[in-house]
Amino acid sequence: MSLVLDTTAQNLLFREARTANTFTDEPVTEQQIQAIYDLVKYGPTAFNQAPLRITLVRSAEARGRLVEHMAKANRAKTATAPLVAILAVDNEFHEELPKLLPRLPQIKDLLYAERPVRERSALVNGALQAAYFIMGVRAAGLAAGPMTGFDFAGVQKDFLDDDHGPLMIVNIGRPGPDAWAPRSPRLDIGEVITTV
Repeated sequence: MSLVLDTTAQNLLFREARTANTFTDEPVTEQQIQAIYDLVKYGPTAFNQAPLRITLVRSAEARGRLVEHMAKANRAKTATAPLVAILAVDNEFHEELPKLLPRLPQIKDLLYAERPVRERSALVNGALQAAYFIMGVRAAGLAAGPMTGFDFAGVQKDFLDDDHGPLMIVNIGRPGPDAWAPRSPRLDIGEVITTV
């Protein structure tokens, strides 16, 4: 075995994990979300930036508004998941860099003074953090249902502001009956990795 992580954890995080399409009605607690965040906040990003912002959609009123923005195929599962998270990026993330990278506070203005540069960096590093979040949900023994099938402009207007751009919507909870689609194929190592 070349991996240090035990097989049970490997299976929980990767081999047996799938995108969930149905969930039980067991609630996702604030303590679970706190534990997930306390784990995933350590995932690496460029210059320790933290552009990911998470909006937890718990109220029935907010859930109803969000469902209206979802693609038709995603509406029922978003309406019934125990918890839904809107993952977005903060394009003004650089304001936090002096706190997050105190040894190089000048990075804020040296690299990220221009909005287009921040937007590109926020997208890349926010996507990294979103992936860490999904893995954290799995590490908590929950299932995640990440989706990009929604009206991005509508979600931004209804739930965010001009400085925050939506990345994905993630349904969270314990998997319900028939939660999984069949496992789709993956590429072989020779199709992905090249040595030079």
